[in-house]
Amino acid sequence: MTIIKFHKLLFFIFIVSLLQLPCAPQAGCRSASTETQVSSGLAKNDTPSARFNTFNTLIRDGTISRNEGTKRLNTLLLELREDYSRRGGQDFSKNSWIFPVKGYDAKSIGGSNKGYSASGYDYFSGNRHGGHPSFDIFIRDRNQDCLDDQLGVPVKVLSLGGGMVVAIEGVWEQGSTLRGGKYIWVYDPGNELLLYYAHNGTLSVRIGDIVKPGELLGTVGRSGLNALKPRSPTHLHLTVLEVKDGRPTPLNIYQDLVGAGKVLSLGMGGKPD
Repeated sequence: MTIIKFHKLLFFIFIVSLLQLPCAPQAGCRSASTETQVSSGLAKNDTPSARFNTFNTLIRDGTISRNEGTKRLNTLLLELREDYSRRGGQDFSKNSWIFPVKGYDAKSIGGSNKGYSASGYDYFSGNRHGGHPSFDIFIRDRNQDCLDDQLGVPVKVLSLGGGMVVAIEGVWEQGSTLRGGKYIWVYDPGNELLLYYAHNGTLSVRIGDIVKPGELLGTVGRSGLNALKPRSPTHLHLTVLEVKDGRPTPLNIYQDLVGAGKVLSLGMGGKPD
């Protein structure tokens, strides 16, 4: 082989090796690994729970009609049930429920008739709903610093039953007209329930988290339009809605809360907001 032919062979090998090098992930040139990361990122944000959170915000803010909301809710709940099952979510009976405020029990529920009044409530009215189909569970916090007066620590909010976190509001500032403040919605497919935990101080869960009875959701706070006012004792606001024919209907779970109380404690009275 002559020197010229040898140089031509080396040049040919060099060109072929350049053609086989991976393209850098610059604009207009995306590597396979980059494509995978982008796709999985989009998929993570487009989950049934994320879609429900968006839907719930539309309901809350009154930017979707009742008819459209009813149609979309049916589809979303079906998707949530399938996602919950696919991800290994478990169904829990009411017998396994844990009282949602750690260290307290049903004696801490305040208000006349325990504050429960379903009259005038409609989920699709969002932040403008009437009624109070809920239970306000008051903690020992006379100076309203969101700390238990006896223990000097924040009071934990626990998941009443099992399910999946499907909506959250983690930001609330004084002056906001949002009544629930920092809230959490949990969907319980086994019992077809939507559970609403409001006025939280801190949140410990994210959209899509699967929770079991007694798992930490956050801490009791004073977030919310009326909850922040001095007249309102510090409390957790708990609403449970049963989904019937695609429509969330208030459910009085007082007796279930009595049964779920695991720890004896002193209770406080107060008026529901």
